[in-house]
Formats: sequence, C-alpha cells, structure tokens
Amino acid sequence: MFVLLALVFAVGFVFFGVGSGNGLSDALQNAFSFGKSTGGTSVSKLQKKTDAHPNDATAWRDLATALEQKQNAKDAVKALERYTALRPKDQGALSELAAQYNNLSTTYSNDYAAAQAQAAAQSPPGEAFAPPANSPLGKAFADPSALKDPIAAAVSTVSSTAQSTAYANYIDAQQKAVAAYKKLAVLNPNEATTQIQLGQAALGAKDTKTAIAAFEKFLKLAPTDPAAAQVKQALKQLKASSAASTSAAPSG
Repeated sequence: MFVLLALVFAVGFVFFGVGSGNGLSDALQNAFSFGKSTGGTSVSKLQKKTDAHPNDATAWRDLATALEQKQNAKDAVKALERYTALRPKDQGALSELAAQYNNLSTTYSNDYAAAQAQAAAQSPPGEAFAPPANSPLGKAFADPSALKDPIAAAVSTVSSTAQSTAYANYIDAQQKAVAAYKKLAVLNPNEATTQIQLGQAALGAKDTKTAIAAFEKFLKLAPTDPAAAQVKQALKQLKASSAASTSAAPSG
C-alpha cells in the first residue's frame, strides 16, 4: 500500500506550485491562507460561543480560523464542516475545507510511512531463534495455521493495525476532499482550478473515474495552461491503468 501512496503523491500533486494563466497558482496559495484573524480570541471562548449558538455561522467560521492558527486540522475540519452546512455556497470556506482534508491526508500518509518503517526496523526476538525452515518445527513456524511465535505475532499485528488505520484514514480524508471539490465544481463549473484539484483528490481517493473526468474537464477549460502537458500525461497513465484493470477483472 505504501507504494500506492507514493505513486499517488508523485502523480497527484505534481501540479501544485505550477503557474497558471487561469489563476491556479494563486488559488492554491489562497486555499492554504486560511481565514481572517480572530483578533486573539481564545479557542475555548469560541467553542463556548458555538455551544451556546450552534446555528451561528459566524461563530463556527471564527472557531475554524482560530483552530487553523493553532495547527489543529482535525478540529478545524469539524468547525468548517458545520460552517459549510450552514453556508453551503461559501466557496472560500469549501476550498479551505478541502485543503484541510488534504492536510489531514498528508498527516495520515506520514503515519503510514512511520508505521511501515517501524515494522521494518523491528526484528522480533523469536526470529533469531527460529528453527531451520526445512525442519518439521520450522515448517510449523512458517504455517499460519500452526505454531506461531507469540512475540512476533504480536509485533506483526500491532504494525499491521497501525498501517491499516493510517491508510483507511488517508482514503477517508481524500474522499471527503473529493466531496468538497465536487460542491465547488457545482457552484462554479467553469473554474479550471477546481477541476484539477478535484482530479488530484480523486486520484488520492482511488476514484479513477472521477479523476479522469475532472482532468478532462480541466483540459477543456484551460487547454493552454502550463499544467496541461502534465495533466495529459497523468490522463494517459490513468486511462491505461483503468483499461488494464478492466481487462484483468473476472467476467461474469
């Protein structure tokens, strides 16, 4: 799975930082320039305000900004989700929410890499004393249904669980980013930047169909954009991969 994540980041985020005649660079920069200053208002006071007035959109917006300034992406996302539910047509907030989902996905991909590295670095003590593989006892160690070293099994289980959790969290964050960018695309269907961001998020979410559609829409809206060549290359790879998967799928 880590190879997949590496590929996603290598291909999916290749467009970030690329200048664009359609404002792609500016839009990406603005997406990570979160909110206005809350003037030093404490997070706790803002949380109390939202508790007292759960339908006060401004209070949720201010809380999200304060949490972002504290680098608290998880809680900022919750506040932005509430705000955008109250103000579903606020494109700036939707873009901000999608960017925060991307921040979380980066955190989760790092968690996955750390869990994998830890697993690789750990050599269960039992392995050093395992019997020869061709001996009866050695075959038992190699047989998942037979005798297993409890220490090695415990280490393997913890590592596998950490990696699986991080991967699931990563996919979930990317899927939520896709949903946010889709809302933006509905509000502003002719915005090329939204389409390329949607394609990137869909790629991370393993949603090939959405990624292809978004990249094709981007090329239709901005065929001369400096990122167009890279998008065409990504499209070529995605379509080839999709075709290969379809042909390899069992029939019936």
